Amino acid sequence: MNSIRSIQKLNERELEEAISPSASWHTDYRDTAFIYIGGLPFEVSEGDIITLFSQFGEPVWIKLARDKETGKSRGFAWLKYEDQRSTDLAVDNFGGADVMGRVLRVDHTRYKPAKDEDMRDNTMGEVAESGRSKRRRTDSGSDSESEEERDPLPEEIELATLERELDDDDPMKPAMLKRVQDKVDVALAKLKKKRRREKEREREKKHHSRRHHRERSKDRDQRRIRDDSRTRNRSRSASPKAIKVAGSRRARRSPESEFRHREHRRRERRDESSRDRD
Repeated sequence: MNSIRSIQKLNERELEEAISPSASWHTDYRDTAFIYIGGLPFEVSEGDIITLFSQFGEPVWIKLARDKETGKSRGFAWLKYEDQRSTDLAVDNFGGADVMGRVLRVDHTRYKPAKDEDMRDNTMGEVAESGRSKRRRTDSGSDSESEEERDPLPEEIELATLERELDDDDPMKPAMLKRVQDKVDVALAKLKKKRRREKEREREKKHHSRRHHRERSKDRDQRRIRDDSRTRNRSRSASPKAIKVAGSRRARRSPESEFRHREHRRRERRDESSRDRD
């Protein structure tokens, strides 16, 4: 935010002192048509940036920094104009502007492309299409993880700040950027490992829940079977047939008791006949 305020103060001083364009502080960057754009909302694409900045000139090249793994925007970009004077207008008008709740940081920069980087005009939709296809490939290959939107890591913010504030002529810039980039790689690896552990714990939790549910269902079925068996046994013991069988079992006597019973009956009949004679 300090760079935004310093640029605004420089512009105000030039207006107050009526400094000519040839003596403006912008003349220090007449050798570059690149601008750095920071503080971008993570939802915007290359096409949105081109549409926004084309009101001050014709963009001929753009590079939106994206995460290597997810393909999502990291919130800063570089843009090249066809006419170098368009950079002055973009820096003066967009520096400190509010876009979707975020403050843009726009400044001149001397972008140094990589050895194999294509610097041809890429503002005709190819970049946007490749970015969307990359996101589709990432989403399809994320094994139902559905990567959620995340805020930039502190290391990523530090790297973006260094890329913006360090002078391209500073001989220590490559070493400092490499050191911070290594920290970013380590932080991303830790974040990926943490998310993988969280997914494993979630899978274990679901597996334990399913197993516990199966065990409860098995116990419930066993209890139901035991209850049904007891109910059948009680109903069988209470049936008339069972009662008759139980009575017949109780009526059975041993041979000795049966003999005594018959002798007792004979004596009774003999006594009755003798009483009748009398």
